[in-house]
Amino acid sequence: MSDAVKPDPSDADLALKTDLVLEYEFDAPPAKVWRAVTIPALRERWLPDCDLAGAEPESAIPGQEVRYRLRDSEPPFRETHVIFRIEPNEDGGTRFRIIQQACEIRMKLPQPANSNGCLMRAAA
Repeated sequence: MSDAVKPDPSDADLALKTDLVLEYEFDAPPAKVWRAVTIPALRERWLPDCDLAGAEPESAIPGQEVRYRLRDSEPPFRETHVIFRIEPNEDGGTRFRIIQQACEIRMKLPQPANSNGCLMRAAA
């Protein structure tokens, strides 16, 4: 098993947008790795539901890629997307890529009680 912080050239555009890319090589076949990533009882062993913003994946391409949303366990409870990519390697095993991306920060600031704006005008 090896881990690397840079993706292969085919993912060059993805690397510009991501915060973290890890790559591992497993002896296990892709179908077995896919089950470990997508079956909740198996996934729970290495990625507990309490670390997820939602236990269900945001999206999936069966057998190839699944995307979850992670949430920090401590304030400010930031969220990130984590993508698990699975593909066969040359040795009959699996290339497993973890891509973690920061979620867009969409803070909606509270509106003041008196915004000095006219919301409605009286009809004449």
